[in-house]
Amino acid sequence: MESRACNGGSLSDVPDASTRLSVFIASRFIDEVRAEISSAFDAVFAEGEGDPLDELDRRSRAGEHFDAVFFSLDRAMGTDEIRRLPEDIRALATYSVGTDHIDLATAAERGLAVFNTPGVLADSVAENAIFLMLGAARRATENLELLRSRAWSGWKPTQIIGRQLAGRTLGILGMGDIGERIALRARAFRMEIHYCNRRPLPVDHPVGAQYRESAAALVADCDVLMLACPSTPATRGIVDEALLSAARPGLIVVNIARGDLVLDDALIAALSDGRVWAAGLDVFAGEPRIDERYFDLPNVFMLPHIGSSTIEARLGMGRILIAGLTAWLRGEPVSNRVA
Repeated sequence: MESRACNGGSLSDVPDASTRLSVFIASRFIDEVRAEISSAFDAVFAEGEGDPLDELDRRSRAGEHFDAVFFSLDRAMGTDEIRRLPEDIRALATYSVGTDHIDLATAAERGLAVFNTPGVLADSVAENAIFLMLGAARRATENLELLRSRAWSGWKPTQIIGRQLAGRTLGILGMGDIGERIALRARAFRMEIHYCNRRPLPVDHPVGAQYRESAAALVADCDVLMLACPSTPATRGIVDEALLSAARPGLIVVNIARGDLVLDDALIAALSDGRVWAAGLDVFAGEPRIDERYFDLPNVFMLPHIGSSTIEARLGMGRILIAGLTAWLRGEPVSNRVA
């Protein structure tokens, strides 16, 4: 992402750099991140289980001043939420790479700077993608159930036969930073890499992947479909009946991106009748609610949105937001400002 000074070099949208930034923390973070935020800024952490924006409003009405709001994917910042923010709020800092939970147009109308956390969680998410791919290919859900039910009677040459990844083709939908890191790891499994992206990678790119111009062309040529693209109007619901009908038989679907890329009805039907062999899912449409039918499918390996849940990623996410807000306060170029 291109570094830029605030508003093309204007400092009119930043607080006085001679003062410490006052931030309201609207989501819960691990203790290490809380400590670093408190060290860097005058921080107030939301209390209780109610809507943190209600607390922010009460504190503002009582005379407390805040320059920025820290939050994460659990706190939507849509049109209504942004418009009800106190007048002195100048910045939004989301503890995530994705910004689909933020109405960026309304943020721009309010003159709010918006910061995210690119890069620092990519390795953790890529590792989780490989974990999901392995879990789906080796039928982890069924194996765990066999052990935990205490029904395993010993090794047999016919028990729960999975699939080897070596020699198979991985198709990555969305070859950004995370997609590239998934590809480099998959190459260690001796997988062939295909991808579909808004634009091809340079021909000399170290990933060494083959470009496909459409998602349909990608699934026709791959054994594993890895969803690693952002949620946009063009990608929401992209895994539908038509796409799965174009897929190579025995496809494995892995989603580490956003749940709304998948139409549950289409994927569940394909998993149920065997057109899709297995799925590894870390994200779900409407989460934390999950379509109940997934729980009854033994060929689905599911995780509760833990892609960036490592201490390294969590600390890195906090630190890049602290660095971005600190640079913004000083009127310096900011690499992780998205609006």
